[in-house]
Amino acid sequence: MTEWKTYKLGEICNLVAGFAFKSKDFGDFPNKVVKIADIQPPVVNTNELTGVDLSNYDTVKLSKYLVSKGDYMLAMTGATIGKLGRITDDVEAYINQRVLTFRPNESIVDKDYLYYQLCSLNFNKYILNHIDSETAQPNISAGSVGGFEISLPGLEEQRRIAGVLGAIDDKIENNRRINANLESQAQALYKQWFVDFEFPNEEGKPYKSSSGKMVDSELGPIPEGWRVGNIGGYCKIRSGYAFKSSWWTDRGVKIIKIKNITENGVLDMSECSYVDIKHCDKASDFNGHAGDLIIAMTGATLGKVCIIPYHTTDYYINQRVGKFFLGDNPINKLPFIHCILRDENVMSEIINKGQGSAQPNISASDVETIKIVMPSYYIMDKFNLLLQSNYALWLKNMAEVNSLATLRDTLLPKLMNGEIKL
Repeated sequence: MTEWKTYKLGEICNLVAGFAFKSKDFGDFPNKVVKIADIQPPVVNTNELTGVDLSNYDTVKLSKYLVSKGDYMLAMTGATIGKLGRITDDVEAYINQRVLTFRPNESIVDKDYLYYQLCSLNFNKYILNHIDSETAQPNISAGSVGGFEISLPGLEEQRRIAGVLGAIDDKIENNRRINANLESQAQALYKQWFVDFEFPNEEGKPYKSSSGKMVDSELGPIPEGWRVGNIGGYCKIRSGYAFKSSWWTDRGVKIIKIKNITENGVLDMSECSYVDIKHCDKASDFNGHAGDLIIAMTGATLGKVCIIPYHTTDYYINQRVGKFFLGDNPINKLPFIHCILRDENVMSEIINKGQGSAQPNISASDVETIKIVMPSYYIMDKFNLLLQSNYALWLKNMAEVNSLATLRDTLLPKLMNGEIKL
């Protein structure tokens, strides 16, 4: 077994802080830029990267700021300071200012092993304890990041450790990709049936808006037999419980807060808050269960919806997080209402209704009164039945993701400090 050696991060890794692109050069261009907002642990969300016009820049000098699949980035400023994300897609982009990437000396440290070291709680605590300035918002420099001390075994052991953790992450990423495909299928079918009005009629024959009988409504032409309704006609929404500040603790039952609903509509409980369990009988009607649909009703993620992916009696829903009540057999009704809430027009209306204050807010009644096209019960039930297995698989995959993430997070510190040897 090789002896472990201690280094400072800056001794084994070149730390590259991003380039200060001019805001006027951002737009719809083929070359992309990773900004702080794109760092959504544990990944960099590459789906909506901002484009940049490079015609006024020296692309040779910019090459040091290029990142691609396998590279990982750190947020150096703002509310998400210290957040780490890795690119898992086959893309190439430049890092923007206040985004830090890592170029390890691979004769000393394995790139993947270093990534897992930086995922440790110790590194996150180090960042938060070494903030350089907090004038308008917290900031940390590359030099301060480079002061983090890291203990390394030999390269072969590093690679074995990274291989174990990487295999878990590969399975997690595969499940997430499957789920992204399942959601794309659902959205495509929703658009075909409820936007383009191409669906099977009650005789099983294809109905097309170009040939079928359409009726004018306040939302435009709709198929005969359909009507204009509102979200509240299909489900009810209730905001979570207002837990008192004196009840919060560092352990107990997990509480779903606004911050746990991510921009891409996934429930992230990697950083969660807790309430003393003795107070939870007061909030017994605010449990979160597998298949429950919830929505952010305030803040930056206003209108974002996600599905609670695994069953637990230890989750409770905090105020300003809304829970949808779908009645009997909610899993059988989930596909239609989830797709409705992911519809661009509905999401835009939710955001518009929430404007007008320092922080955007929306009430349960505001969401319930949003008008939507309601199909015939036959079409609605057929749509839900067709996608029921997709959503059941989605929940199963996310349950597995949670179990694997728990396993990885349990193994990570033990492997990194040598408690478990490979």
